[in-house]
Amino acid sequence: MARALTMAWLVLMAGAALAHKSSDSYLMVQVQADQVNVQWDIALRDIQFAIGLDSNGDDQITWGELQQKERELQAWAVSRLSLQRGGNCTLGQASLQVDEHTDGGYAVLAWSGRCPQQHGPLSIQYSLLFDLDAQHRGLLKLDLDGATHSAVLGPQSGVMQFAEATTVGAQFVQYLWQGVWHIWIGFDHILFLLALLLPAVLMPRRRDGHGDGVHGVSRFKDASLSVLAVVTAFTLAHSITLSLAALEIISLPSRLVESAIAGSVVFAAANNLVPMVQGRWLMAFFFGLIHGFGFASVLTELGLPTGALAVSLVGFNLGVEFGQLAIVAVFLPLAFVLRHTPFYQRGVLMGGSLAALLVALAWFVERAFNVSVFWWT
Repeated sequence: MARALTMAWLVLMAGAALAHKSSDSYLMVQVQADQVNVQWDIALRDIQFAIGLDSNGDDQITWGELQQKERELQAWAVSRLSLQRGGNCTLGQASLQVDEHTDGGYAVLAWSGRCPQQHGPLSIQYSLLFDLDAQHRGLLKLDLDGATHSAVLGPQSGVMQFAEATTVGAQFVQYLWQGVWHIWIGFDHILFLLALLLPAVLMPRRRDGHGDGVHGVSRFKDASLSVLAVVTAFTLAHSITLSLAALEIISLPSRLVESAIAGSVVFAAANNLVPMVQGRWLMAFFFGLIHGFGFASVLTELGLPTGALAVSLVGFNLGVEFGQLAIVAVFLPLAFVLRHTPFYQRGVLMGGSLAALLVALAWFVERAFNVSVFWWT
């Protein structure tokens, strides 16, 4: 049991070190009858990884270097994307531009083309970077004859078919799954939540001559209530700001949001090492307001369909909660079983919190000052 928890924590920390650097591309497809328009935003760092852009080796990718690789880039991209509507859709010559996303520079490829048929479902086959990075995902926004779709394209979901019209229920399920997926790959959100939950199975010793420190709670119910308070506060807070930001009522600079999220992990982990705030649910609510803006940035990239805006927003929100509850369902029983052991009290709580603090500090420096701390960035 202890080994299982150790392995889970090591996997999380390894992934956490990459949390600021997830590999995503943004694919926007518009189909009207037999006319098709495609815009594909691909991160410059991913292109550099796949085909190389930095010809002079100065770690700076210039517009000139990108133009030199334009033909190779287009050939590489179109070989990893297929659109079919009654047969293969043909795309013309792409135009090339650059754009800035929250995580850096992107090449923007845009095509116009035609499909063999004016009606019927559209099939999309996507395989960008899957041979190099199994964690890569394509975030798809599709307008098919006025029907809006969105999807996450990955190694297990690289081929998808879309109907001309979609039901409200189907939209709900799409956004529900996307909410689940994005909490599972949001290592900074997960690390913040776990930092708050680690002490839930422990309580301070009385200063009665038997020593200070902590010991395990006596009942699973006590730990569950502590977890419930934290999760409920976090859920309520990030649901508020996620909705406000997704509806474009409130907007904050992405660098500020991402830096504050890293800072929240630093504070939560430090609080486990040197207790400063007793009410962890208060921290969950306060910082949860910031995390909501982080979730909203993902939802903004995916887009909300105007015809089912409320349903899609609720679905995404519930997906985040279900993903969160799945994490808690794995964590809490393991933590409760190990709560009395030095391994948990010293290794997981103290050692894990210290590791989380160091990783989050590196995130904060990278996000706030736009510098590289990890050697692979």
